Amino acid sequence: MPYLSLESLTKSFGDVRAVDRLSLDLDRGRILALLGPSGSGKTTTLRLLGGFEAPDAGRIVVDGDDVTRLPPQRRRFGMVFQHYALFPHLDVGRNVAFGLETLGIRGAELERKVGAALALVDLDGLARRRVDQLSGGQQQRVALARALAPEPRVLLLDEPLSNLDPTLRERTRRELRGVISRVGITTVLVTHDQEDAFDLGDRVAVLRGGQLEQVGTPDQLYAEPASPFVAGFVGRSSRLDAMLEESGADRVFVRIGKVRLTLPGPRPPQPPGPVVLVARPEAWRMVEPGPGDLHGPVIARRFTGALAFFTVQVADGVIVEVAAEPAAAQVGDQVGLLPHDRGIHLFRGDAR
Repeated sequence: MPYLSLESLTKSFGDVRAVDRLSLDLDRGRILALLGPSGSGKTTTLRLLGGFEAPDAGRIVVDGDDVTRLPPQRRRFGMVFQHYALFPHLDVGRNVAFGLETLGIRGAELERKVGAALALVDLDGLARRRVDQLSGGQQQRVALARALAPEPRVLLLDEPLSNLDPTLRERTRRELRGVISRVGITTVLVTHDQEDAFDLGDRVAVLRGGQLEQVGTPDQLYAEPASPFVAGFVGRSSRLDAMLEESGADRVFVRIGKVRLTLPGPRPPQPPGPVVLVARPEAWRMVEPGPGDLHGPVIARRFTGALAFFTVQVADGVIVEVAAEPAAAQVGDQVGLLPHDRGIHLFRGDAR
């Protein structure tokens, strides 16, 4: 039985359906990342979980308890807000103590719990430090300690790393994952950043327009996207309109413009007709241009170290991104592209 269940959650604001019959399950001690673009419903879902919004329909069940109509303070959920919501006039210890004091905890027990929470996030000895004397990563950990101090059943994180610069963000992400793992707390986080979702989430739920597009491990979402949207939103990819001409047991033939390509299989059988082809950058290999390949000029090159990403303008002005060795080509070179046996996904032409 799942520890946390969202059952057909629905929430509208006027004519806008922000969350549309959303159902998700999460096992005890696991981390679920809600990933999606702005307006996908991820923040509203988190607010429904925290009790800051009431659903129009559906239920939220934690460890067998229906908490759908309970106010936030009775759910025993901890929350770290996007901007941390720390009190600048209080020191670190008093910030962590705030939530405990609202529960009536005082004296030695209060000090013990504050000390334990700060130790969890590796901030021992900083209880009397002013909040404005801390780095962004330390402030994030103070907010996390405050959320963990009352020993909540579920931890909610709203874009927890969005205020950090890239270098600090990566280190803080590792630290955050370490704390959550040590505590073993069931966690739901909202993010629009794929690296945050993939690094922190045991499972990732991709949302779009208030609906669940797909939920799975990061590897599953990348390698087995359920829709063109997921394929395009998760990782890097190029989208091409194509015509499926023939689908066999071990190969598929598609036509893109005037070029007929052979895609290695096996692939699920599909009837002939219009398809959407979504290709990862690693799905292509560069060759000398010829009649049996997509070909065109390299119009951009982005060096990233061991690999470079090349933007190739193929027939009919279609843009394809290709990952290859940095010396594979230069801007202005004419190159041909043939598919590898991985990284190309086909969807029906009317798929979203």
